[in-house]
Formats: sequence, structure tokens, C-alpha cells
Amino acid sequence: MPVVTEARLNSREKARTYRERMRASGFRPVQFWVPDTRTAAFRAEAHRQSRAVARSAQEHEDQAFIDAMSDRGSA
Repeated sequence: MPVVTEARLNSREKARTYRERMRASGFRPVQFWVPDTRTAAFRAEAHRQSRAVARSAQEHEDQAFIDAMSDRGSA
């Protein structure tokens, strides 16, 4: 089989060779489905949850927890 450079491959072939290289390196593909934060339904639910936290008797403790979780990646 002739050696084909990446520049001559179409996008499907590039993806296939990339996946083959990654698998050969010990990786496996994983697909994640996450909420679409661009939707009105997501915004409405986020606002609903924010209002619920703000009205809670434990608002200060809840907000401290949220702040602690939000800062985990910035350290």
C-alpha cells in the first residue's frame, strides 16, 4: 500500500488515521453528552436554581459550597 501524506487525505480518512494513532498509543474514544447551555430551557433552569439558592435559609453555606467548587480548577 502506498504511503499517503495527511495533506492528501480527506477529513474522514484523517479522522480514521488519528483514531488509529490514538488507539495505538493506548487511548480509547469516549463520547460525552452535555447540556446545551445556549438554549432558553437551560437558562430558565439555571435562573430557577439560582433563585432557589438565594431564597434558601442556608444561602450562605450553599454559596460557599458553590464558590469552593467553582475555584477548584483555578488553583
